[in-house]
Amino acid sequence: MTKDAAILYVEDNISNRLLVRRILEAEGYTVIEAANAKETFAILEEENPNLILMDINMPDIDGYTLTGQLKDIPKLKHVPIIALTANVMRGDRERTLDAGCDGYIQKPIDVDALPKQIAQYLQEAKS
Repeated sequence: MTKDAAILYVEDNISNRLLVRRILEAEGYTVIEAANAKETFAILEEENPNLILMDINMPDIDGYTLTGQLKDIPKLKHVPIIALTANVMRGDRERTLDAGCDGYIQKPIDVDALPKQIAQYLQEAKS
């Protein structure tokens, strides 16, 4: 379960979604996009992602709150939620992990490192 994995990317910025989609689809991943919490819940009624990438700064419900809500859904208990965020000040990584995220990737995105990071998180989820 690596390259054929489905990844849900929750991000309100369309440019960021486009960039991540291009990078990950080039590696063989399926990318499902949600622009906000409402779209996320609608998608999850139909889809079962292997990993969720979560923006933290969103207008309706922030990524911290949404992560907590997703972790309460039984079918997502073992799905890694990885923060993909521009929050890079001291303590932001810890706050993200305390909110329930299983990992942390900072923006701006390193286009060479992102596929390796995703593969690592998926591998850890399998074991």
